[in-house]
Amino acid sequence: MDVVVIGEPLVEFSAARPLTEAVDFRLSFSGDALNAAVAAAAAGAHVALVTRVGRDEFGERLVAFAAAHGVDTRWMRPGDGPTGAYAVGADPTGERAFAYLRAASAASRMTPAVLDDVPLDATRVLLVSGITAAISPTCDDLVRQAVRRVRESGGQVVYDPNFRSRLTTAQAARATLAAVAPQATLLTPSCPGDSTALLDTADPAEAARACHRLGAPAVAVTQGPDGVLLSTTDEPPVTIPAFPAREIVDQTGAGDAFAGTLAARLARGEPLPAAIRAGMAAAAISLSGQGGTGRIATPAEVDELLRMPLPPAAGRDRARSSS
Repeated sequence: MDVVVIGEPLVEFSAARPLTEAVDFRLSFSGDALNAAVAAAAAGAHVALVTRVGRDEFGERLVAFAAAHGVDTRWMRPGDGPTGAYAVGADPTGERAFAYLRAASAASRMTPAVLDDVPLDATRVLLVSGITAAISPTCDDLVRQAVRRVRESGGQVVYDPNFRSRLTTAQAARATLAAVAPQATLLTPSCPGDSTALLDTADPAEAARACHRLGAPAVAVTQGPDGVLLSTTDEPPVTIPAFPAREIVDQTGAGDAFAGTLAARLARGEPLPAAIRAGMAAAAISLSGQGGTGRIATPAEVDELLRMPLPPAAGRDRARSSS
């Protein structure tokens, strides 16, 4: 298995206007785990999504959607509780508000037992996020155990803190980050979103240093239009400029496209800086679609962007993830 993603896929109701004004909604499928898994599959990885969906029509449609986008759905199984959902209004500025409908969902009831037949010992890269850990205490245990198992078997772990104040407290998210950081191959905190709440700083360099103090060997601090600060314990930090977005329709899922594409490139053996640049290219392309999976970058499109000279200043896109 190239990439395993663990988390909650969601039914997405997206509107072309802010939620305070929206009347008409478009039905699609999103959630940070699904967005990342679809991006990883589009990048050429054999990727599996481990989750639970409701025994309802939305759950069936979610599994079919993932399969149609190349995701291995063997571990997307029905469970007790409904399929989670959320509503979001379009906002090109990136200051988004989500209305969640996921309480007691099937995915939130996952426990570490869902890992019993998942081939984590043969997984090259595990991708998990703070959102998965936040949706329930049992999911927090699930994330920690999955990380430990993959690292013990020699695989890599990418952890996106992805803090959401509507799902958890900063204190709880900090505890999970502290537990995962020493075992993660790469942390991808956003600055200032994650770093202010979890690391007490809005400075990307200090955020990276704080992650290193937690035990993380490599940190990619995403800074939206200011690019990504890559810091490792072996090399001086370097800022990778953002790619200019040709069109900004919706920011939902851009950070997930970054993480999924990055994980896929790492799984196929690319160096970390190159994998990060590929993820940034996929995130920039994703901005032109509505919803978390509205625009999926192809490998050819990513490679085309990678061949372009980097701009002297950062581009205009903001890589922020959804749900």
